[in-house]
Amino acid sequence: MLDMDLELFNPEEFQRNLDEQVQPISVFRNAIEHARMVLDQRFLDQHDIQEVIQARAWFIDQLLIHAWPAQSCSEGDCKVALVAVGGYGRAELHPYSDIDLLILLENEHNQHLHERITSFLTLLWDIGLEVGHSVRTIQECVEEARNDLTIMTNLLESRLVTGEQQLLDAMREQTGPQHMWPSQEFFLGKRAEQRERHNKYNDTEYNLEPNVKGSPGGLRDVQTIMWVARRRFGMRTLSSLEAPGFLTEGEFRLLDQARSFLWQVRYALHMLAGRNEDRLLLDYQHKVAHMFGYTDDDSKQAIEQFMQKYYRVIMGISQLSDLINQYFEETILRSESTELPTPINERFRIRGGYLEACNPYVFSDTPSAIMEVFVLLAQHPEIKGVRSQTIRLLRDHRHLIDDDFRHDERNINFFLALFSCKEGVHMNLRRMNRYGILGRYLPAFGHIVGQMQHDLFHIYTVDAHTLNLIKHLRKLRHPDFAEKFSLASAIIGRLPKPELIYLAGLFHDIGKGRGGNHSLLGADIAEEFCILHKLPKADTSLIKWLVRSHLVMSVTAQRKDISDPEEINNFAMLVGDQTRLDYLYVLTVADINATNPTLWNSWRAQLLRQLYSETRRALRRGLENPLEREEQISTRQATALSLLIEEGADPEAVEQLWSQLGDDYFLRHSAGDIAWHSEAILQHGNSSEPLVLVRETTQREFDGATQIFVYGVHRHDFFAVTVATLDQLNLSTLDARIMTSTGQFGIETYIVLDADGDRIGHDSERIKKIRTGLTAALRNPADYPAIIQRRVPRQLKHFSFTPQITIHNDAQRPYTVVEVVAPDRPGLLARIAGIFLEFNLALVKAKIITLGERVEDVFFITDAQGLPLSDPELCHALQESMIAQLSTGASGTVTHLSNMY
Repeated sequence: MLDMDLELFNPEEFQRNLDEQVQPISVFRNAIEHARMVLDQRFLDQHDIQEVIQARAWFIDQLLIHAWPAQSCSEGDCKVALVAVGGYGRAELHPYSDIDLLILLENEHNQHLHERITSFLTLLWDIGLEVGHSVRTIQECVEEARNDLTIMTNLLESRLVTGEQQLLDAMREQTGPQHMWPSQEFFLGKRAEQRERHNKYNDTEYNLEPNVKGSPGGLRDVQTIMWVARRRFGMRTLSSLEAPGFLTEGEFRLLDQARSFLWQVRYALHMLAGRNEDRLLLDYQHKVAHMFGYTDDDSKQAIEQFMQKYYRVIMGISQLSDLINQYFEETILRSESTELPTPINERFRIRGGYLEACNPYVFSDTPSAIMEVFVLLAQHPEIKGVRSQTIRLLRDHRHLIDDDFRHDERNINFFLALFSCKEGVHMNLRRMNRYGILGRYLPAFGHIVGQMQHDLFHIYTVDAHTLNLIKHLRKLRHPDFAEKFSLASAIIGRLPKPELIYLAGLFHDIGKGRGGNHSLLGADIAEEFCILHKLPKADTSLIKWLVRSHLVMSVTAQRKDISDPEEINNFAMLVGDQTRLDYLYVLTVADINATNPTLWNSWRAQLLRQLYSETRRALRRGLENPLEREEQISTRQATALSLLIEEGADPEAVEQLWSQLGDDYFLRHSAGDIAWHSEAILQHGNSSEPLVLVRETTQREFDGATQIFVYGVHRHDFFAVTVATLDQLNLSTLDARIMTSTGQFGIETYIVLDADGDRIGHDSERIKKIRTGLTAALRNPADYPAIIQRRVPRQLKHFSFTPQITIHNDAQRPYTVVEVVAPDRPGLLARIAGIFLEFNLALVKAKIITLGERVEDVFFITDAQGLPLSDPELCHALQESMIAQLSTGASGTVTHLSNMY
């Protein structure tokens, strides 16, 4: 442990203070507070972090030594040892780390000793120490450790604080690998623990809110290396790993610096939280970034710069962890293997199921062998991985990847060959990234390694998302995924050159973090790659177009009215041909799934499927022969009328009802929905009561969602009251279509899901509650109290930004388009409806999109006379009001509907 640190703790002064006080608790508490302030200041003054956390462990030692004699048994009465275990045993204590103690006894303790131990522990709790403790005899330790790997691991890090050293020595000897948990079993157990822990964090280093201790690449991975090394090789410190065949000097330095960085982050988290907090929550990321000296610049926020550093550090730990665990497997599990290697070629062979370089000069003599490794792994799926020494050789020769290397035709051919392999494309791109090869071969990819996207929409870093996208593309080829992604699976199977979709996926987000439009920047980078790699002009053109247009299909499906033939024709003209449509659809499906698993649901899937199907028909029909609106309206009316006549409806009454509805109604509803609405309205008659219908939607683009149809006497507040009520009913609105008939009846159709994204289905009680709630609210709209008040979720609070409001008139329709990009908050849609009400505006239709922490909604409105807005001053006032009120909503202020009339 450390030498005496009198600034931190002066034993003589402390003892004098104890002697002067009747109650020692205040003396201990004052000492703890003083030590906390001293160590926090040292941390802020950038003292060596290892010295800071070891100093805290030394300080706790001194406190316990002073507390122990007054409470423990007297000389000769019994033999007891006070032992530090766990992190405290390693002498690694952060401000609020648990203090794990083992009170080790020679024999069963008597009542007298029990009282003394209880009194000692009570004192520790009274003075504010977070103590985890166990009281055991040596034999009990042996029995518990034999049955529990966690206890065995804790004892492995035991250290005497005070008391009988021979007790600790005896316990260590009796729990040694010769008696229990031999190194093979210990390694297998710790590896299983690590895999289970990694799975809790989706087996990725790149979580939005990583756990500094437990996430892949975190401190627990470093500790796992140390535990196995100690159990097998007797190595007790990180520096002892710097040994021949274990860690090189450079690897040790990298691991040591990475551990120190994570220690600094963890210390900062404890300081900011005022408690034991290991999660790097959004609440703290900004503060830690500024604490570490990061500032915003033109291309990246401070938080993005800090988190990129963090992700790169933990990726470095993961890379070394892979190497060391592979070494452990070879030396611990297969140390006595006599299996002869199987040659592949003069450079590589297979040993024990793993790829091995034939000699240490393979990469220096033949640099292109660096790229060959990954092609061989893909071509030989029976190979389980790469041997540790070969991984180390790869890492040591990465510097050979320079411009000459990138222009070498052999390396170009190897890289392209990987994308044409039947298996292993994603796995070996991932290996290339983990071994630090991919970012060197493609410097533009190296730029995005560890680059976070500071939002709730993208939950992975750019490089992790990119490789995840390729993983999803590969999954689409397997029968297990054909049911969930039937159309995409069918299409990818008939792509003429599937390797091109993988290359487009690799480059689709590569332009991020550079400022400007990442799609355009990425398209230019992709074009440079294609030219360098001598791809045919047609392939180059397709890849460049896919990268430039990779967001277009998703945006069109979610923000445009794809029931409108003109929108379909516009999109078909942009795509141009069936081949591009096929590639773009598959890329879009994979991109959404790789961005955030929660984004893909049945209604989003159906939106894309409908856009694909309608565009395919438009391309077959010919772009010079677009489907006319009148033809589509006539077809739907004929089908709906046939359905109604089958149910006994009067054709004349139907025609009279339809004469009051505009063309848009028939364009924006299916024949089945038109028949459903018409039948209900005719049965409703002239009643002034609002009519509310609820059922699972039959619209393909919203499959799985619930459709709500509302019909009643038109009022200006109809929409505002409805969406506020839907919000109160805990429903999330996906789509809204609002019309007014010539008979002054309002017709509104809403597509909704539960607020958590689940379908309502055929839940009769829930449907009844929705109908009752909406009917009551629409019957007495003036009595409706307020926009729903719900707490803003914790993560959303960290994404407050000024709303962006764009207002323009539609070039093809008599509407004004209002586009809203704003922080997502409870009651947001009702708040927007209230603003339209305040300005005496009529809503015609709306597209509602929530992307993580933000909404990107589109509203089509008119003035009270049904005309587009033509007054610039009115548009400016509307824009200013929306920015002001939605900004207020972002901070949590609740706006009441009664204040909007």
